[in-house]
Amino acid sequence: MPAFKRFPIRTLTASIKACAVLAAVCGAMPAEAQSPGQQQAPAARQSALPAPSKALLTELEGIYKDIHANPELPMQERRTAGIAAKWLRKQGYEVSEGIGGTGVVGVLRNGTGPTVLLRADMDALPMQENTGLPYASKKTVTDQDGQQTPVAHSCGHDMHVTWLMGVTRMLAENKDRWSGTVLAVFQPAEETGEGAQAMVDAGMVKRFPKPDIVLGQHVLPLPAGKVGARVGVMLSMSDNMEVRLFGRGGHGSAPETTIDPVVMAAATVMRLQTVISREIAMADNAAVTVGALLAGSSGNIIPDDALLRLNIRTYDDQVRETVLAAVRRIVNAEAEASGAQKPPAFTMQGHFPLTVNDEQATLKIIDAFKGHFGADRLQEISPASASEDFTVFARAWGVPSVYWAVGGVDPQTYAQAQAAGRLTDIPSNHSPQFAPVITPTLQVGIEAMLAAAGVWLAR
Repeated sequence: MPAFKRFPIRTLTASIKACAVLAAVCGAMPAEAQSPGQQQAPAARQSALPAPSKALLTELEGIYKDIHANPELPMQERRTAGIAAKWLRKQGYEVSEGIGGTGVVGVLRNGTGPTVLLRADMDALPMQENTGLPYASKKTVTDQDGQQTPVAHSCGHDMHVTWLMGVTRMLAENKDRWSGTVLAVFQPAEETGEGAQAMVDAGMVKRFPKPDIVLGQHVLPLPAGKVGARVGVMLSMSDNMEVRLFGRGGHGSAPETTIDPVVMAAATVMRLQTVISREIAMADNAAVTVGALLAGSSGNIIPDDALLRLNIRTYDDQVRETVLAAVRRIVNAEAEASGAQKPPAFTMQGHFPLTVNDEQATLKIIDAFKGHFGADRLQEISPASASEDFTVFARAWGVPSVYWAVGGVDPQTYAQAQAAGRLTDIPSNHSPQFAPVITPTLQVGIEAMLAAAGVWLAR
C-alpha cells in the first residue's frame, strides 16, 4: 500500500450522514445530532476473547523480526507463506497452499455459526531499507524483469502476517469462547494489485466456505495503541499503467536524423501534470504520478524508445474515466507532435478497486473497539489516497467487508511532531525509514482483529 495521504473528499459513497453516525458512535457527537434511524448500534461490550499472553507476544516478536529481515517481492513470498502454513497446521487448521501463486488459506471449523475471513498480505517492496534497526533487511533479490533490487518490508505487511498468526493461535486455543468458521488468508502481491484476484481466479469461491464478513487491517503512521476506523469510503481506486513511446534512435551528434523519445517522454511528463490542475474540478480528488521514466543507456546515444510508468488514483468512476481518457489523449498528442512513426503502446498493469466499509458491519466493529479499547483509543480517520486489493475477496463472494487502521508510531514521537506541526516528518508507509514500533503495535493489532471477528463469532 502506498503512503497514506489523507484528502478531504466530497460525499462519495461515505455520505455526511454516515460520517455523523461514526462520530456519534465514537463519542464525538451528542446523541441528539445522530441521523434518524441510526441509533440502534449495539451497546459497547468487552471482547469475549482474551488478550495474547506475554509468552505469545515474545514468540511473535521473534517471528516478526525474522520476516522483516527476510522480505520477499510480490509472487515470490514462498518463505513467508511456508512460515504461515506451518504455523496454521500446528494450530490445527486445514491448510491449503499455493493458491494463486503463493497464497495460503487456513480453515478452522468450530461448530455452527458465521464464517469470518481474516486477511493479511505478505509481500514487500523493491526498495532499500534505511531504518538502522538490528533486524533491518539487507536482502537483494532478482525481480520479475531479471534485475537485481534491494527489498524491504517498508509497508508493514510483515506486521500484518504476524498479527494474523497471533489471531489464529488465540482462536485455536479458545474454542470454548466462539463458534463458527474462520478463514485465515495470507495473500501474496498486494503491492502490485494482483494477489487477491489471483487467489480468486484459482478457485477460492468454490473451494472454501462463503464468509459472512471479510475483515482486514493495516499498520499506519498513527500513534501506537490507537485504532482508526471510518464508515464508507476508506481508500481510493488505483490504476497502474505502462506507456511505451517509440522514436528513432541514432547518434547524439546528429539528432536531426532521429526522433528523440527522451524529449517526447519529457514533454509528455510535463503535460500530464495539467490533467489534475486543469481538467478535474476542485470538489473532486485525483492524482496522476509518473513514477518512472526509463530510456537510453549512454549520453551520446539517442534510444529507439522510452518507457513511462504511471499511477492514477481516483474516488469516483466518472473522474477515473475522465483522467484515463486525458492521459491517453495527451500521450498520443505528444507522440504525434514529435513525429513518432508508431503510436504509443499502453499496457494496464493492474487496478485496485475502491475500498468502501459496509456501514452496518463497521458500526458493530466500532462498538466492539470502544468496548475493548475505550473510546479514547479509537479515532475516526479520513479517506485516504492509498489503495488496496482487499475488497476483491468480498466482491467475489458478494459479502460486506470492513478495513481499519492500527497505529504504529511511538506515541511520544507522534505527540512531539503534532505539537510542532510537523506530522509529515514522520516516516510513512513506503519510506525507507518506515518501521512500526513493535510494542504495543503487535498486541493492539491482534486484539483489534480478535475484537472485530468476535462480533460475529463470540458466544
